[in-house]
Amino acid sequence: MLKGKKILLGITGSIAAYKSAFLVRLLIKAGAEVKVIMTPSATDFISRLTLSTLSKNKVLINLFDEDSWTNHVMLGRWADVMIIAPLSCNSLSKMAHGQCDNLLLAVYLSATCPVVVAPAMDEDMWHHQSTKENIQKLIQFGNKIIPVDKGELASGLIGDGRMAEPETIVKFIEDIFYVSKSLSGKKAFVSAGPTYEPLDPVRFIGNHSSGKMGLAIAEELYARGADVTLIIGPSAINLPTNGIKSVRINTAEEMYNACTKQFEE
Repeated sequence: MLKGKKILLGITGSIAAYKSAFLVRLLIKAGAEVKVIMTPSATDFISRLTLSTLSKNKVLINLFDEDSWTNHVMLGRWADVMIIAPLSCNSLSKMAHGQCDNLLLAVYLSATCPVVVAPAMDEDMWHHQSTKENIQKLIQFGNKIIPVDKGELASGLIGDGRMAEPETIVKFIEDIFYVSKSLSGKKAFVSAGPTYEPLDPVRFIGNHSSGKMGLAIAEELYARGADVTLIIGPSAINLPTNGIKSVRINTAEEMYNACTKQFEE
């Protein structure tokens, strides 16, 4: 679906940079032309040789390389989309405040194409108020944010802050090019999953609904631009982290009350 698309991939200093090799490979496999820019600190986590081999293009790091100058303006105009994955807390702060002390930031500030970022950092950093404000600034600038995942982090903690998986990033990019935003400005809610009616503290009456159909509908509504609320019963599926608002319920009465609250909007 990305055949012929020109994609500029920025990589910053984060342990999640190892995923960038898989991301480049998926983009190339999808038919895209990929050029890679790294910050100097990113080279501590993944090699230039690996990325140049996978992308089939020279990897750029420095604004000035020996006796030549990298035209950051033309790079920003060459691409159909710019992805920064992973985006470290440090580079996020620099982007939010317009700093320009490396080639990647110079290209970002010159880019005329859509810019998509996939943050990666430890949980406490992700939830810090300054990070939240910097993310909001990037959104105000028109950049698109790919939500972080929850799981094991480099610190050993379990929590929010993992960079989205390469497959998720590719799907996000495909949606930018091909999914209609025909429902932008609309509000929708979807009910999904089973309900459990307790008989006693141990037993209940329920059904085998998985919630997968409702989740798929909610994600498609969201992809088309709608403001989506998902009301879901005690399902084992993972709730979305991409901007869909989720409400957990257990009984049919709780489902009814949660749904009727949405009717006014």
